[in-house]
Amino acid sequence: MNSLLTSGVHLTKIHYTRGLQPVKLAGPAGAAEEAGNYHVRVIDRAVALLDQLCTASGDLSGVELAERLGLHKSTVHRLLAVLERNDLVERRPGGARYGLGWRLFELGMVAGARLDLPCRAKPYLARLVEETGETAHLGVLHQSQIVSLVNVESHHSVHTPATIGRRIPLHCTSQGKVSLAFLRPEELEVSLRGYNFEPHCRNTITTREQFLAELNLVRERGYAVDNEEFEEGLRCIAAPVRDHSGKVMAAISIAGPCFRVTGGRLPELSHAVLRAVGDLSKSLGYNPSA
Repeated sequence: MNSLLTSGVHLTKIHYTRGLQPVKLAGPAGAAEEAGNYHVRVIDRAVALLDQLCTASGDLSGVELAERLGLHKSTVHRLLAVLERNDLVERRPGGARYGLGWRLFELGMVAGARLDLPCRAKPYLARLVEETGETAHLGVLHQSQIVSLVNVESHHSVHTPATIGRRIPLHCTSQGKVSLAFLRPEELEVSLRGYNFEPHCRNTITTREQFLAELNLVRERGYAVDNEEFEEGLRCIAAPVRDHSGKVMAAISIAGPCFRVTGGRLPELSHAVLRAVGDLSKSLGYNPSA
């Protein structure tokens, strides 16, 4: 790292009738298909149960839910037990009636913030461009990659192009490093299980040990740097956006050519990025003192 910036398998044939309707298969393949359909039905029933609790004027008993859903009481009882264990439903005092659980509120808050995140973030990205002169990006972690949601381009003639919708790797980008650095240890372990540290440039981190050391550095200073690790001649600085619970939900970064994003400007630029993510996080309900 440049010292400047680092201080057997079954083949299944599916037969179709004249109406393109799939025919149920016999044998192992058919059994697997039937098992898959069963699990899908269980999810459908759980969602339908939650819908009933959502639209009802008050709490409902297991018997009432069974009648509304047209299911056997024992089936509803099993569904309620699983949903209650995951805090998606709550058994009211007395134990006979159920209502929606607190976790649904938490999930709704996070989902609402994320759906609104691009619009909420854009003014902070625009301010960041004015302060630094470099292109600003907002990205989120999705399926072991960073997906770009919002870009505000620099006014310089030489700048990074818009990348909305682009997917980039985790190990060699500032947003990827930030998104992983603040995960719980067990979450990080899952994210890196079988991960391919593919080289992109001469500075790309290509081993798990080096990458874990880099994540420790990110945690210490609160921001991450991509020092020509993904694209030659490009440097990026990113910091985490947090939701109301303090969990990292996205990352904001600036990106620019190395001749502008120099080691001497690193303190100034990193402070600007940290201010932007701090202000956006507060607008999303994050309280750093909590």
